[in-house]
Amino acid sequence: MDISFLSDKGKFNFRVCAIILDDGKILAMKDERSPYYYLPGGRVKFGETAEEAIIREVKEELEIEGKIIRPLWLNQGFFEEDVDKITYHEICVYFLIDISHTKIAEKGKHFILHEHHHAHEFEWFKFEDLNDLYFYPLFLKKEIVRLPDEFTLRTEIE
Repeated sequence: MDISFLSDKGKFNFRVCAIILDDGKILAMKDERSPYYYLPGGRVKFGETAEEAIIREVKEELEIEGKIIRPLWLNQGFFEEDVDKITYHEICVYFLIDISHTKIAEKGKHFILHEHHHAHEFEWFKFEDLNDLYFYPLFLKKEIVRLPDEFTLRTEIE
């Protein structure tokens, strides 16, 4: 069971996201349900650690065994989602993930993988290209160039 619930005020999610970097680029994705790019990841399941969740999500979405380098941020996000227009209160742990032992970078700048009848479109973007991209989370557009040295609590209100 995902740690996510709907209330009369909106939706709560406990999520994890993967920061996957290669040669000054970040891996982002989108699917047929969303017009914007976002990071690989997903909801944490009840009884699952955030670390277990990010490894599971990377495996499900990218078909690789990612390795956690370290957690970067715990972000408290408050936003209205662009597609479903639901107000979200989201807690998300962002992990820096090592993929150097995999062949994912060999798939090219743009590739598509399938998960449970959904096509995920992946693309590598230069950090500076994020500013002009329809991409979430917004804070990452600026902070990707200077990753924190320590696990950092942050809040994003959109």
